[in-house]
Amino acid sequence: MTVTKDTRIGELLALDTDVSPILLGIGMHCLGCPASQMETIEEAAAVHGVDADELVKALNDKISG
Repeated sequence: MTVTKDTRIGELLALDTDVSPILLGIGMHCLGCPASQMETIEEAAAVHGVDADELVKALNDKISG
């Protein structure tokens, strides 16, 4: 599966927990809180001042191994 900017954080973590360090690296430290689970990658990127396209690329690179 390829993630997009519309993929929710909860879906992403269910797909591959190995992406957690990438999310933690952008300052997303409450990965388990209910609000972050429903947030999209694009929303998380905006909140944490990160380019959404670059974040999606990094996540897909990690998932594809």
